[in-house]
Amino acid sequence: MRIECTDKICHLRAVEPQDLELMYVWENDREVWRVSGNVAPLSRNRLAQFIEEQNYDIYATRQMRLIIEAEGIAVGTLDIFDFDPQHLRFGIGILVYGAEDRRRGYARAAIEAIKRYGRETLGVKQIWAGIAENNPASIALFEACGFERCGTRRAWLRTTDGFIDQHEYQVIF
Repeated sequence: MRIECTDKICHLRAVEPQDLELMYVWENDREVWRVSGNVAPLSRNRLAQFIEEQNYDIYATRQMRLIIEAEGIAVGTLDIFDFDPQHLRFGIGILVYGAEDRRRGYARAAIEAIKRYGRETLGVKQIWAGIAENNPASIALFEACGFERCGTRRAWLRTTDGFIDQHEYQVIF
């Protein structure tokens, strides 16, 4: 599976076995945990199983992980989750891992590509995302991609400094 970004600066592709070491680093980075919800390290073995078991029949799994690749290099991931074929919606989460790869347009291009895929291939009516109030870069990114804030979950996320709000964003086609 490969989803091209309109501006050709990157594309989305299926997870491959050669992504194991990158995923091991990304999934076990405590900085990533604050947005991913992970609270414990993942073993290489568990990640290898995840890669091996990837079933890209989204109707069966209700989720899909895609690698964001630019110039032949994996720079991050885009996850589709909670796919609901009855109500025609899904949630997304995105990670561009390296600081040197951020602010280069990859995340925006990947979100625009997944919007197109969702609308044209899956026929969804909406896509949503939950974003912590202390993540202004993600808020700006999703707003730039046409997502609108539709609600706030108060004191939803526990941080080392206490509880913070999570803003809910959606784009409706």
